[in-house]
Amino acid sequence: MSLHPLYSDMLLWTMAAIVSFRWWRTRKDPRARRMWRRIFADRGAMVAAVLLGFYLAIAMVDSIRFERADGARIESLLDMAMRHRTVSSERTYSAPFATHEFVKSLVTEGNGTVAQRYLPLKEVHTDRWYADGWHVAFVVFASMFALTLLHRRLRKDDDTADRLPWGSAYAAFVLAGGTLVWLYVMSFSYHVLGTDKVGVDLFYVTLKSIRTGVLIGTLTTLVTLPLALVLGIAAGYFRGWIDDAVQYLYTVLSSIPGVLLIAAGVLTMQVMLETHADLFATSLERADVRLLFLIVILGVTSWTGLCRILRAETLRLSQSDFVTAAKTLGSSHTFIMFKHILPNLRHLILISVVLDFSGLVLAEAVLSYVGVGVDPTTYSWGNMINQARLEMARDPMVWWSLFAAFVFMFFLVLAANMLSDRVQYVLDPRNEA
Repeated sequence: MSLHPLYSDMLLWTMAAIVSFRWWRTRKDPRARRMWRRIFADRGAMVAAVLLGFYLAIAMVDSIRFERADGARIESLLDMAMRHRTVSSERTYSAPFATHEFVKSLVTEGNGTVAQRYLPLKEVHTDRWYADGWHVAFVVFASMFALTLLHRRLRKDDDTADRLPWGSAYAAFVLAGGTLVWLYVMSFSYHVLGTDKVGVDLFYVTLKSIRTGVLIGTLTTLVTLPLALVLGIAAGYFRGWIDDAVQYLYTVLSSIPGVLLIAAGVLTMQVMLETHADLFATSLERADVRLLFLIVILGVTSWTGLCRILRAETLRLSQSDFVTAAKTLGSSHTFIMFKHILPNLRHLILISVVLDFSGLVLAEAVLSYVGVGVDPTTYSWGNMINQARLEMARDPMVWWSLFAAFVFMFFLVLAANMLSDRVQYVLDPRNEA
């Protein structure tokens, strides 16, 4: 096998490397360390960080792809780990932890009569030693609890460890990690979240959808930040006709309904992809390019809010004494904007990025639900919800597809909102200790 990354994989790993480098640099800055210590001194923020860490780890694992030697398939590490649920599938719907299909099928009995029966699932193995799950759950949770105790003991000599709620972090790690590992072990015996209409395991689909949500929430900032920073700071600093032009631009964009603007961009992009279908070797690459186009469209249409905030704050900072002194000393406009104004806007940028993350995740779900989101072949919570729209009208109702997407998306958005609330509180100058 050979490494075969997609464009979105390279962007995600590049962004992770940049964030890791900035985090390493932050450890050398006492002021920044105090700020982050204040953020994670809150139990809710610490729990949220642990949950976001699990989501990010799954997305990163799903972004390491290999092409098989025969060139027949491109698989990620997550695909390889879930190969027991991707090689074969069931025939139709099955409920979570079920042993038989959800709907009856016509079968011919031995005496030649035809009857309706619930057929057994071919990929469920109740004869394995861990099939009942109770002792597996005990081993998983006990092992993770032992690891947390070991880590806590190793930190006992750290004089700053008692300032952070590590107990809450350990509890979240054991509950979230233990549950995820237990579901993975049980997936060898059951379809733990059921199957969809064509018999695909929904636990696998839900895990694959995490990468789409994380990509939408993180990579969109690569488009939003440069536009908002350059235009917002330029408008507030230079004023005059530049300010008028920027205000006119984001006023026009804000006056257009966001869904219509995004839908127009997505439909235009879809026509371009269909016209140049020969540029993509596989449907996976085509779906990846459509995902990147969606990220660009979301970024282009969502920079206006941050731009307004940065413009207003730059207007205030440009009248400050230190900016006036820099102008008097002959500093260039570029130097003043990057060395004096931008550092004083970092707290607003960080607050906006964290707050917008959950909104972008929900936006993907809404757009995919109305049919202008990611490619239908891409695993996403929006596509799962769109599929569940018809399943909820069945009798009996198929509820587990919507349930799986809702639970995983709920915890991601909840964790992002909890962390963003704490970041906003700590970075607000009115709440300085």
